Amino acid sequence: MIPFIKHRRIFYIISVTLVGSAVVSIFVFGLNLGIDFTGGSLLSLTYQEQVPPSGEIRESLKELELGEVVVQSLGERGVLLKMKEISEETHQKILVELRKLGEVEEGSESFQSIGPVIGRELTQKTKIVVSLALLAILLYIAFSFRRISRPVKSYVYGLTSLLALFHDVLIPLGVFAVLGRFYGIEITIPIITAFLTIFGYSINDSVVVFDRVRENLLRLREPTFDLTVERSLNQTLTRSLNTSLTTLFVLFAIFLFGGETLKYFSLALILGIGLGTYSSLFLATPLLVSFLRFKERRYRK
Repeated sequence: MIPFIKHRRIFYIISVTLVGSAVVSIFVFGLNLGIDFTGGSLLSLTYQEQVPPSGEIRESLKELELGEVVVQSLGERGVLLKMKEISEETHQKILVELRKLGEVEEGSESFQSIGPVIGRELTQKTKIVVSLALLAILLYIAFSFRRISRPVKSYVYGLTSLLALFHDVLIPLGVFAVLGRFYGIEITIPIITAFLTIFGYSINDSVVVFDRVRENLLRLREPTFDLTVERSLNQTLTRSLNTSLTTLFVLFAIFLFGGETLKYFSLALILGIGLGTYSSLFLATPLLVSFLRFKERRYRK
């Protein structure tokens, strides 16, 4: 068996170092929020023939220094551009560049600004969704593992899952803080969606291992809780790695060949799923043993 529990302090040090670095990056650099949260401009139009490729549109607008420009297709011949708030002069320059790429239908152009009020509303809703999700996760795990209140209480399984979840989300956020500072990458709604997906994936990984711990506690009579956890981790290791690797192969393919729109969405998932696999095996489950050891030492005093 792989000695997960024996080397758990090494895993804790790695996790604390990564989380600490991520938190510092977030506080120092901040998160580069997209127009979905900060407000900006929307420009849509329809070409008479085929829409130019997204990369070609971005390249044509590069000299205007618009920052991150999100390009989305609207049907077969329409295109929507999302960008920071711009002046009417810049708006006209953009139209000139876009007309160079193809014939535009007369009267199909639409330009509007998104005010910061909408951005604040989206931010507030995101916070509410995340808070409710965390509370639901804690209650669900505590209820599901109520049959194994010894040697650790069922709510401890929920708490360690949440610690692993924060680990899996904070580190990618730190990476995006660095990318936003040095490469202008913005946090958009698709990336937030990726983080919400990480929530589910991370918890699922942890619950799979916890469920095996529960089965072994009820079925086997190992001499110590440490040995039960060790056996459970080794029994679920292959399953966790296989599930994560098959998902990561697809995500790497999307990241490399899926286009600019999906690139950072897939990157967020790659980071989150990779860290979720790590935390379920090397962080969340070993924390159960550490919690029990801490409780035993406190009772001895």
